[in-house]
Amino acid sequence: MDSGCVKVTNHHLKWWFVTLIEAFTTAQREIAPDIELRLQIGLSRHCPIGYLEECLSHFWGNKAFYSIDLYGDEFAQPIENFKSIYRRAKKEGLCLKAHVGEWGLAEDVRKAVEELELHEVQHGISAIHDDSVVRFLADHHIRLNITPSSNILLGRVSGMSDHPIGQLYRSGVDVTVNSGDILIFDSDVSKEYLRLYESGCLSAEELDAIRQSGLATR
Repeated sequence: MDSGCVKVTNHHLKWWFVTLIEAFTTAQREIAPDIELRLQIGLSRHCPIGYLEECLSHFWGNKAFYSIDLYGDEFAQPIENFKSIYRRAKKEGLCLKAHVGEWGLAEDVRKAVEELELHEVQHGISAIHDDSVVRFLADHHIRLNITPSSNILLGRVSGMSDHPIGQLYRSGVDVTVNSGDILIFDSDVSKEYLRLYESGCLSAEELDAIRQSGLATR
C-alpha cells in the first residue's frame, strides 16, 4: 500500500468498476432521469503511474465518464509523470482537470496546464502571484474552479474580502465558485456566493456573471 493508494487485484478492480457504474446509472435512471449523469475519474498523486494505468484500462471508452482529475499532495511526484495518462484521457474526449496551485507556486499552475493540456484547474489561486500566469490563463481560457471558504480555513488566504478570486475574475480569468466538504467547511455553493458578496470581494453583478458562465456547457 502506498500513501493514499490502496492496491487491489485486476479481477477485483473489474468487478468493482462494473458494480460502481451500475449503481450510479441505476440511481440516475430511477431517481433523477432528467439529470445528466457526469462521472469523473479521480486519480491519486501518490499512486505509481503503472498502477494507475492498469486501473484505468477498465475506464477508457466508458461514456458515463465526463472528466478526469488529479488529487492529493501537489508535491507527491512531478506533474509531468501523468502526461501519458492525460494524453489518453484527451484522446477519450474527457474534460481534463487537476488540483494544482492551492499549495504550490504560480508557475506550477502554468506547468500543469501545459504538461497535461488541462481545460480546468481545481483551485489555482497561487496564479495571482504572477501576472504572466494570470494572463496565460485568461488568454488560453483555462477555468479555475475555486473554493473560497476552504482556501481560508486551510490558511491559504487571509480572509474572504482578500480572496484572489475577485482579482482573477477582473483580470479576465474564467472562474467558478465552489464549496469543499460541507461537514468540514460548513459551506455550500449558495453560502460561498453570499460570503463573497457580503465581504465585498465580488459584486452581485459579477457573481451573477460567474454563475451564468459556470452553467455554460463546455
